[in-house]
Amino acid sequence: MINPRSVPVKQLLVLVVFLILCTACQGQSEVSLPAGTPSATVTAPAPLKVTGTPTPSPLPPDPTTTHTPTFIPTPTRLPRTTMLFTGAIVPGRCVQAAIDERGEADSIYDEVRDLLSSADLAVGTLNSSISDYPPHTGCVRTFVLVGDSRNADALGRAGFDIMSVATNHIKNCGIGDCGDRAFLDTLENLQRVGIQPVGAGENLAQALQPVVMEVNGIRFGFVSLGQVEPLAFAGESSPGIAILNEENLQDAIAAAHQVSDVVIAMPHWGPDYSALPNEWQTYFARVAVEAGADLVVGNHAHVVQAIEEISGVQVFYGLGSFVFDQDWSRETQQGVMVKVSFEGDRYLGYEFIPVHIDGDGTVHISDKTEADEILLRIQQASEKLEKLIQFQQ
Repeated sequence: MINPRSVPVKQLLVLVVFLILCTACQGQSEVSLPAGTPSATVTAPAPLKVTGTPTPSPLPPDPTTTHTPTFIPTPTRLPRTTMLFTGAIVPGRCVQAAIDERGEADSIYDEVRDLLSSADLAVGTLNSSISDYPPHTGCVRTFVLVGDSRNADALGRAGFDIMSVATNHIKNCGIGDCGDRAFLDTLENLQRVGIQPVGAGENLAQALQPVVMEVNGIRFGFVSLGQVEPLAFAGESSPGIAILNEENLQDAIAAAHQVSDVVIAMPHWGPDYSALPNEWQTYFARVAVEAGADLVVGNHAHVVQAIEEISGVQVFYGLGSFVFDQDWSRETQQGVMVKVSFEGDRYLGYEFIPVHIDGDGTVHISDKTEADEILLRIQQASEKLEKLIQFQQ
């Protein structure tokens, strides 16, 4: 053994370095020390025996490496489209008399203009002719229902884009040669102010053609057919409205699907003044859904009617009146606008906006008490219809 005390410090340090170096050398059992160093025999430790697979120690992070976070794509939101549908618009009789007295028609829509204009598409149902040809009746009870051309301008400025004209009073203008002339004037007046009429034409083939409006890259196709008044029906070579029957409804919806992403059917159907739709209405609603309609919005009754969902498709049987002079009952002075929403071509849902109509046609947003009354009437009619359908099945 080497006595550390007998070795100079410098030589001792050299000895330690060589001992460390030698322990790293396998197979070498002796280490030669530098000259002048006391001789000694140093046995190098035997190599370590490792069993199994060693787990390497993790390397420290490389400070020069840039970390790229994992990218999680955000779901794509498709554009949302809103539409506003109204009940029947009848600017004749007392409504026209009030327009004549005031000298303008725009004030009828003052309270709802912002709502109509804010929708991507505002859609009405016109149940009278708009023509300057026939004389005005004044404020009297008559089935002659006609308004002058100022009504078209007011509708355009109110924000309407589309108008269903497959309605029963579209030719009721009171004098012998008036029907077709006032009817064609109506289509011309609407188009003049940028409103597209749907459900009518110079013959039946034209009347069955869809009106397609593209909004946010989605093509919305509208078809409208009427059931109530044969005198208004189009023929193969005569002007009028599209006739609501099974074959025409199926053909019109199929034609609309050829050029549209979403198809909306607007039938004019059923009896007046009944909140409960009749069997013809429920039958044609099912025909429309089976043919591929994505939404059904009907009118005619001049009172609000039930709603129903058929195979996931929403059906509004009637929205009541929107502009009319029927102030002889509370129900005929009430209606709803229905606001529907689509995300892309997917239907999202609806919202009712109850309205009140004065005897001169002016339309108001209902206060809460009246709104609750109108919505309750729709709910009760819908519940009654559901029970009736279940009983029939």
